[in-house]
Amino acid sequence: MSFTKTTEKASHYEHLEKMSVADLLSNINKEDKTVPLAIEKALPQIEALVAKVVEKMKLGGRLFYIGAGTSGRLGIVDASECPPTFGVPFDLVNGIIAGGDKAIRRAVENAEDNTTQAWIDLQELSISEKDVVIGIAASGTTPYVIGGLEKCNENNIITGCITCNEGSPIALLANFPVVVVVGPEFVTGSSRMKAGTAQKLVLNMISTTTMIQLGKVKGNKMVDMQLSNDKLVDRGIKMIMTEIPVNYQQASDLLQEYGSVRKAVDNHKRTNKTDELK
Repeated sequence: MSFTKTTEKASHYEHLEKMSVADLLSNINKEDKTVPLAIEKALPQIEALVAKVVEKMKLGGRLFYIGAGTSGRLGIVDASECPPTFGVPFDLVNGIIAGGDKAIRRAVENAEDNTTQAWIDLQELSISEKDVVIGIAASGTTPYVIGGLEKCNENNIITGCITCNEGSPIALLANFPVVVVVGPEFVTGSSRMKAGTAQKLVLNMISTTTMIQLGKVKGNKMVDMQLSNDKLVDRGIKMIMTEIPVNYQQASDLLQEYGSVRKAVDNHKRTNKTDELK
């Protein structure tokens, strides 16, 4: 199958090594500004994918990202942030990278070229028809991701993808493709740049919108966040103070007693309402 890899086309800029630091930064920034506009064109695709993820999760399903290199790392970053941000189980959103966890820091030779390993990796996490698998690949041709999506399709598991090349094998394979065409990179072929930025932004949209739809945000606040450091504890206390008429120390005591902003606020309101009825 033949298609055009716009992510591999020559940069619009020549003689980068002769540019000043100011010019390099300005031109990279100029290219980066085009990414949100490219994503805007893909919003209907993102909406369709998110709707399916939400539907499956409400039925007890999970979300899996599979990818290699930069794409795999971005999936892992997004998945790892969901438990502390939204208070969900660590295995609700899963990031899998070709080559395993050691590939997070250092490239593993030929890992992305293995067409069978992604399905093995997914099976180790008991993948089922209740789940959704999103393949992430800027090129749209990564064998590891293609093999994984093919096996998912064969086993009636919903598939999505995030890619930056129209008509790529992954875009044609996924049930719910998201194609963000960002064009040539500032450094020719360096898809960690605009393509990587596009993938990160789309992942933000998918996970955040899904969690809001699942009730993990109230108003505009992360009421189920994990209180894993002093900064987040302080944020939680102040969130409680905006919801109920208590001072800082009272809010701190409530947070310590109930362990989350949501539980602290709900229990305080419930207790006060009971007292009013007496």
